[in-house]
Amino acid sequence: MMMNDYLQLLLTGLGGLFLGGIFFGGLWWTVRRGMTSRQPVSWFLVSRLVRLGIVMTGFYYLGQGQWERLMVCLTGFIVARILVIRLTRLAGVERGNAATKETSHAP
Repeated sequence: MMMNDYLQLLLTGLGGLFLGGIFFGGLWWTVRRGMTSRQPVSWFLVSRLVRLGIVMTGFYYLGQGQWERLMVCLTGFIVARILVIRLTRLAGVERGNAATKETSHAP
């Protein structure tokens, strides 16, 4: 592999990280909004369609039909999931959110 190939893989991984941040951050935002909404089904349905559309389009363009790039993109996506989970837990603890405290005890 040439240096240019490594740079492309790095950028693809960062793109996957960005897509994961959009997907899982958007999911967190949707759950918070949907729980207080008068029409939660609409929030969840529209959010799912938008998030999936963005992620699928992003994977298509970042992967460019190469399995190596798709795997790097997926790895970035999974890392973003881990980061969003940790950041949202910290945000819930700092706010003293009762819902976060309740769900942390669930199996």
